[in-house]
Amino acid sequence: MSRTPAAVLFDLDGTLIDSIELILNSAEHAFRKLERPCPSPAEWLGGVGIPLWTMFRRYARDDADLTALIAAYREYQMTHHDRPVRCYDAVPEVLTELRGRGVVIGVVTSKSEALALRALALWRIARYMDTVVGCDSCVRHKPDPEPVLLALERLGVQPARTVFVGDSVHDMEAGNAAGVTTIAALWGPFSRTDLEPSRPVHYLEAMSALPGLLDALEL
Repeated sequence: MSRTPAAVLFDLDGTLIDSIELILNSAEHAFRKLERPCPSPAEWLGGVGIPLWTMFRRYARDDADLTALIAAYREYQMTHHDRPVRCYDAVPEVLTELRGRGVVIGVVTSKSEALALRALALWRIARYMDTVVGCDSCVRHKPDPEPVLLALERLGVQPARTVFVGDSVHDMEAGNAAGVTTIAALWGPFSRTDLEPSRPVHYLEAMSALPGLLDALEL
């Protein structure tokens, strides 16, 4: 059997880029602007990995309120996006190595494709991506497998030859439902204990360890 996957899919926030500060500050701005109590950081981060409108719907009074909350969030996010966002350690080096192995690479994110590409371009890693599947690409979203399956379709690869690296339970549930090998990233905001209920196939302590883990797989 080949020991090199045909494709590696990544979540974006909390996996390739550290945007946690921006996410929390954007939420705080939105709730403060609409004079609402802001959820705790832990509560808000629990929704990371699903689309923004799904997260805000839990707190919105009606559709108009939902629209206003999202608009306030976007107001802060778009203005302050580039300052706090950073690329996690070893990400460019690992992407370069995967490219050298002939692996195709994709991103499956709850962000819009345009905003995801902005973050990838900021840290000069957009060039490694063969596809970016955002929340505006699908009807259903993580934890549904549809975005993962769309990425596989775009890349022309089979689930059995693909791994999905993500930091949230929503990533792991979507990947498992799509039939790919799921790898839980432990350098994001969630611990192994947080992720265990979603049953990742593997856990990874650092991005730099990904090539070694891929060498040990039989796909």
